[in-house]
Amino acid sequence: MQPLVMVTAYDYPGALHAQNAGVDLVLVGDSLGNVVLGYDSTAPVTLADIIHHARAARRGAPDTFLIADLPFGTYHTGVTDAMRNAVRVIQETGADALKVEGASLEVLEVIATLTRNGIPVMGHVGLTPQTATAQGGLRVQGRDEAGAQAVLDTALAVQQAGAFAVVLEVIPARLARMITARLHIPTIGIGAGPHCTGQVLVTHDLLGIYEGEAKKIAKRYAEIGALSTQAIRDYAAEVRGGQFPGRENSFVIKDEVLDKLY
Repeated sequence: MQPLVMVTAYDYPGALHAQNAGVDLVLVGDSLGNVVLGYDSTAPVTLADIIHHARAARRGAPDTFLIADLPFGTYHTGVTDAMRNAVRVIQETGADALKVEGASLEVLEVIATLTRNGIPVMGHVGLTPQTATAQGGLRVQGRDEAGAQAVLDTALAVQQAGAFAVVLEVIPARLARMITARLHIPTIGIGAGPHCTGQVLVTHDLLGIYEGEAKKIAKRYAEIGALSTQAIRDYAAEVRGGQFPGRENSFVIKDEVLDKLY
């Protein structure tokens, strides 16, 4: 089977480009906190943020399967709150599914409750950015025997709870291969090697929106950030030098019309 392709999108043009490129899945991730809103983590992202951005992405990719993250704190205070917040996102954005991180007993109960009520859920195990501090920071998960067993167990538990797919983030490639073989639902890797059912990247990473060293888990396919900076620099130089706007950017009016104004 051909691997699934998933990218993030946070607005109309990003989702439009993703759909035109023929991706299988679009994720409105809470990574928007880092790459769009300027936060240093995903924790400050609110339900209103996700709804606002997912609405725009849905308009850009009306024919692509769209998944929205449930942000930190929106599904951790019980299934009643989680169900209420999930219904809001689905109703107000038109998303096809939601994604939640982790596999605590509370999160597993949320996955089971949402799926029983007709809301498809994608799981997320390994490195979970919403709670990365509790995992010792943004580091590889599952490298020792206990850690590897924990990642495998959480993936199996997420599947058992009813998730239709699971993201495997920043775990050893061989562990991801084993988990993929053990599960009957798709695995979507990010920093998890080539053996998952599919792959996901943050669009800002693959497009090189931000200059600097590329992340190990990503690959740059363009340098949009450098191109954008240079384009704006060229524009500024032409404005200051009087080259822009030129005749081709201006509108004309007949002399006799102007004469009547005086």
